[in-house]
Amino acid sequence: MRRRIQRSMVMVLAVTLLLSYAILTLFIYNRNLSILEAEVRQETRYIQTAINISGADYLDEMNEVDWTTRVTQIDPNGDVLYDTLSDGSTLENHSRRNEVREALSYGEGEDVRMSDTVGEELYYYAVLLDDGTVLRTSKSMDGLVGTALDILPVMGGLAVIVLVFAYFLAKWQTRRLVRPIYELDLENPLENKIYPELQPFLEAMDRQNKEKEAVSNMRKEFSANVSHELKTPLTSISGYAEIMKNGMVRPEDIPVFSERIYKEARRLITLVEDIIKLSKLDEESVELEKEDVDLYDLTREIISRLSPLASKKNIRMEMTGESVHYWGIRQILDEMIYNVCENAVKYNNEYGRVSVWVGNTLDGPKITVSDTGIGIPKEHHERIFERFYRVDKSHSKERGGTGLGLSIVKHGALLHGAKVTVDSMPGQGTRIEMQFPKEK
Repeated sequence: MRRRIQRSMVMVLAVTLLLSYAILTLFIYNRNLSILEAEVRQETRYIQTAINISGADYLDEMNEVDWTTRVTQIDPNGDVLYDTLSDGSTLENHSRRNEVREALSYGEGEDVRMSDTVGEELYYYAVLLDDGTVLRTSKSMDGLVGTALDILPVMGGLAVIVLVFAYFLAKWQTRRLVRPIYELDLENPLENKIYPELQPFLEAMDRQNKEKEAVSNMRKEFSANVSHELKTPLTSISGYAEIMKNGMVRPEDIPVFSERIYKEARRLITLVEDIIKLSKLDEESVELEKEDVDLYDLTREIISRLSPLASKKNIRMEMTGESVHYWGIRQILDEMIYNVCENAVKYNNEYGRVSVWVGNTLDGPKITVSDTGIGIPKEHHERIFERFYRVDKSHSKERGGTGLGLSIVKHGALLHGAKVTVDSMPGQGTRIEMQFPKEK
């Protein structure tokens, strides 16, 4: 960055010098041109006055003078009567010359063009004499360009000196400007008080540091929770198996212990499967392709799968709505709807009710799951989507939850651009809505 700043500063100075030379050259050229025009006009007026007083013989008397200005006399028809550089009779008719026509029409005229006779660019000025002829004087403009070019070596030498000085000055200035950036405290970005232009960058860095810290803490908490959740069923399995291995179980109790081992193993498998699902959703490594899914048929199928669980608690499940299609990942949508409906059954009261509505709204497809269960206190509404978070930790294992179901729902919703809202009060049941975006 330091080298880029140095190059930029030197480049700016070089361009500035070039523009300064161009402007100075233009100024000198225009200034000299104004002086040349004034001199030619003044000289022409002197000769005009002399001819008007002495007659055309004045020009013949001036033949011996070494003219620095070309003087020409032209009759009204355009024929050249006199010219200081050549015989007038040999020159072509000048009636079409701009300065001559203007002088005949308005009393005076001027023009700048390349002279065929001299082979140089000349400034012409013409006036009308008392005898009706035109007096024209002209002077070469090549000297103006030469004057501008004369200052080029001086400007070039000055530019080299200035650029060398600017290089070392830019190097020193860049080092001074960049030093505070090298000394930034990246761990505490907002404590750096340097350039106001860097404030948005420092604020973004501070946010990023906090996000990294939050992610790090979340991973630590997740690892601790996973270790705890995995250790519990493994300890139970190991304990029951060890008792059976040592022959400390009566033959009639072996089926009971086997059933406990089986349940803990199933719980362990479910937990591992949920963790794998969440990891894939976190890494966005879901490789399943999207397809057209009828949310109504999918929900009806899920309710059928949950019927045995609902029957055990004498819970009545009912479904209403209409067929609505959505372009999504069928397996993820299945897991989202299943987890919400399963929670509605698990955390419901005996002889309770679960109502599911599926249909289309102005905002897009929507699924609403309502239950008459234990409800969720308002202060827990935001946290129930966190991994392993349980509202009632004392009864969670009795109900068979892993604490990851709603986390899967949340990540699945993010994957599909859906919005999940919770409306619940303790003892008054829970209502969860999954609003999917309208397809374009």
